[in-house]
Amino acid sequence: MKRAIPIFALAVLGSAQAAPVVEVCYNYGCVQRAEVRFAPARLEALVDGLRAAERAEEERAALAVVLGGLYRLAGEQTPVGADRAGNLLDAGVEGRMDCIDHSTSTTALLRMLETRGSLRFHRVLEPARRTRFILQHFSAVIEEIEPVAPLAEPVAVPDHVGLLLAACDCAEVLDDIPRPPAPPPGNPGARFVVDSWFVDNGEPAVVLPLQDWLNGEGPNVQ
Repeated sequence: MKRAIPIFALAVLGSAQAAPVVEVCYNYGCVQRAEVRFAPARLEALVDGLRAAERAEEERAALAVVLGGLYRLAGEQTPVGADRAGNLLDAGVEGRMDCIDHSTSTTALLRMLETRGSLRFHRVLEPARRTRFILQHFSAVIEEIEPVAPLAEPVAVPDHVGLLLAACDCAEVLDDIPRPPAPPPGNPGARFVVDSWFVDNGEPAVVLPLQDWLNGEGPNVQ
């Protein structure tokens, strides 16, 4: 005999299944890994800023803040809450993250946002590496794309348009129908690093043009 599953149990199960799970790594070189589950309500609150972005640079600015919030939530479930900017301030601390940990984890977080459709102006690429003298540094990377058009809002057609079309063959009257504004011009193909290694856990990530970052730009942390 089949047993019915209580409605409240189905609701709990559905909520748990809807929560994205992302693996983050820490303790340098991704020696340790842990899964982070993002409660849908808290995740939705974070990505509101991304939805409000009307151009690529606004999305990058919002993305920096969202990444900080995602790492803050990750710090509630894993030791990465102890991570500090660079490598010296948290040396030996459980949960410390070097640039390999950050580039790997940030890329995973970005891909989660991308999969959810939260990125309209960018796509996620593989991490980049820069080499200066004998030092290497890694970071997550995004690339600007042609904006994904938002869902069209219903258009209110003026009353006179239908009347004129019925009375005459004057297609120019269609110009009276309001058109949604075109998205502002951007710079598709431009690449940017999203570097969370430069900041303490929970702070907005640093977003820089990839070439500037390759040339050594970024906060002076060690």
